[in-house]
Amino acid sequence: MFQPVSGPKWLFLDLNSYFASVEQQENPQLRGKPIAIVPMMTDGTCAIAASREAKKYGIKTGTKIYDARKMCPQLHTVLARHDKYVDYHHRVINEVIKHTPINKVWSIDELSSRLPPNKQNSESATQVALRIKKALAENVGTHITCSIGIAPNGFLAKVASDMQKPNGLVILTHQNLTEKLFALELRDLPGINVAMEERLNRAGITSVEDLWNISPKHARKVWGSVEGERFWYNLHGFDVPDRETNRSMVGHSRILDTALRAPTQAKQVTRRLTVKAASRLRRMEMHATRFDLSVRTDDKRAWSGGVQLQPSQDNFTFLKALDELWGGMLDVLKPRRLKKVSVTMHGLVNTRQITPDLFDSTSERYKDLQQKNLSLSQVIDDLNKRYGAETVQYGPAPRTAAGYIGTKVAFNRIPEMAEFHE
Repeated sequence: MFQPVSGPKWLFLDLNSYFASVEQQENPQLRGKPIAIVPMMTDGTCAIAASREAKKYGIKTGTKIYDARKMCPQLHTVLARHDKYVDYHHRVINEVIKHTPINKVWSIDELSSRLPPNKQNSESATQVALRIKKALAENVGTHITCSIGIAPNGFLAKVASDMQKPNGLVILTHQNLTEKLFALELRDLPGINVAMEERLNRAGITSVEDLWNISPKHARKVWGSVEGERFWYNLHGFDVPDRETNRSMVGHSRILDTALRAPTQAKQVTRRLTVKAASRLRRMEMHATRFDLSVRTDDKRAWSGGVQLQPSQDNFTFLKALDELWGGMLDVLKPRRLKKVSVTMHGLVNTRQITPDLFDSTSERYKDLQQKNLSLSQVIDDLNKRYGAETVQYGPAPRTAAGYIGTKVAFNRIPEMAEFHE
């Protein structure tokens, strides 16, 4: 059973308006101004991030830019530079670990730390947090600020980090826990979305105080799984270990630049996405056993399909699968213009765990070809790493406004810097 925690044990750090703050740090002319980070320079797209100044007008992630301009006519749009955000992420990590160990990086702008035993008191934990804030300002940038929460467990530390923004510091202890929590809405708690709130309401739970006062078994019944019980214990400050998860797929997707939406140009982009995903597989020492393609057209039609494969990690196997699927997609959709393309590699198997019977052991010719393809793929990886991403390419290399294809920060996935140079 989960163990109760007596003092502040965890620190959670959340970088404030991160993408926009990086752009303001890089470009002083953007400081103090409402800006929205966008994947392409068109009012038909959505904001993928907003500065704290833009948020005051109600602009947030997902806001359509043509709506955002009505909300804030002086809005500045800035093309996303994911390589910069990853670079700053590593700079932040390098500063934080000077002051406290990092147990988990949750996303590009969130991390948690289990404080050392001698720091598990309010005074010491506060000093750790203040030193981190000072280090970020001095060594990363004055516009890279963070909100920090400190609490008996990681869940409550995250809740605390959201209580005071921007640049906040909140400590939850068993002495002030109910006072602070009962002032929140149910949807302020991580893991409670609109649908979950409706389920709780149907069970007669309309406030955090109501949720606090039910039993662990009741929470399990409301959630319909053991996750409800885990949530209850987290809420009450118990030490609840995270569940381990295994990576199940690798992929890339892209909303296409306007100039790259014709099928011929769109396929060039998709080939690059495929090669980048295969390169990631090789770095991870994984093989995939299924390749999927999905597309969406300008007129909102969609298509998806997949191919089962022998365990593979070379570029050529996936490019062949792409050719097969692309032809099928063209036959069905007959698209004039494509808006979004996605490739995904499923059924991942660690290279060291592959046994000979997983391959086509009846064909020596097949195995020889596969080894040659893999060797050639690795040689191309090495050349591009040494001399630049465009040194060796498979066909014409499409040019995008961002300067790279496929590599972007996604929810809980931080690209490796190598991906921006493949």
